[in-house]
Amino acid sequence: MILIDSVYINDGGGVVLLKYLVEILEKTNLHVFYLFDDRTSEVFGNVGGDCEFISNSLRKRKQFYENNRDKFETVLCFGNVPPPIKIKAKVLVYFHQPLFLKIPKSFSFQNKIIYNVKQFVLNYYKNNANIWLTQSTLIQQELATRYFSGNISSIKVLPFYPPLNFDTVKVKRNKNTFLYVSNAAPHKNHQNLINAFCKAYDQLRLGSLVVTVPDRAETLCQIINDKKKEGYPIQNVGFVDRDVLKELYLSHEYLIFPSLAESFGLGLAEAIDGGCKVIASDLAYTYQVCNPSLTFNPHVISEIEGAIIKAVTEELPDSEKLITNDVSQLISLFSE
Repeated sequence: MILIDSVYINDGGGVVLLKYLVEILEKTNLHVFYLFDDRTSEVFGNVGGDCEFISNSLRKRKQFYENNRDKFETVLCFGNVPPPIKIKAKVLVYFHQPLFLKIPKSFSFQNKIIYNVKQFVLNYYKNNANIWLTQSTLIQQELATRYFSGNISSIKVLPFYPPLNFDTVKVKRNKNTFLYVSNAAPHKNHQNLINAFCKAYDQLRLGSLVVTVPDRAETLCQIINDKKKEGYPIQNVGFVDRDVLKELYLSHEYLIFPSLAESFGLGLAEAIDGGCKVIASDLAYTYQVCNPSLTFNPHVISEIEGAIIKAVTEELPDSEKLITNDVSQLISLFSE
């Protein structure tokens, strides 16, 4: 039996990837048990296979593995962290959290403490895994450097993402429209983007910005609402399903992506598939996924502002996607 352990995955791109993986696995003849984070009960409550929901605590997760020590032949830890005990099964870890590698300097003291603790936990349990999987060579190399003295022998590059079928949607693309598809985590850098857009709009009186900030991010939602009341054309559509997401990509001219850290940047690939031009952070993760139309320093508001102004006043080249979907290779690892 195969265990898919997705504790710690509860929102954003991680849930999107997990849903896709579950859909693929449910179409196979593999016997799979799913261990879900209980914050995703509404998302995965209808999964047909064997499953259990637990809280995102080390104690609960350790208890699960102690109670099921010899039950599984292969384990995929999708939440970045290996099992908290050594088990006989072959253990794969899908690593897609760049904050376990490097913490942005702009993070609050509290967030820095949180991720320092998480890095300590990962380092403590790292030898409980046999194979690590990453979405890019960049993350492969950084993971090896940070935790394995530069040795990449146990780290495979295996990107995958759920393709969006744009053929079924007919939507008019609007000029000078900017879209940012992301959750509200601090490293997603919404505040710099919002401030930069408002400054650019003050100069040009052109353009609009749509973001997908979930309602639970109350402080950020309030900032957006305040800017909207001041007359800035900023709209927050909240978390959207995949069908609405397709319409968003097709109706916007630009994806603007100011994130400070990514293991993959799912929105970059999706947006290019949907015909958007990508304006993104001039950081290494961007170039693992695509050749963007334009880049900027995400730490500097004036640079983001300048990129927005350039996009509105000049014709930018198309973006080019560089990655592929290797989900079939991931599935094949369960049979080896």
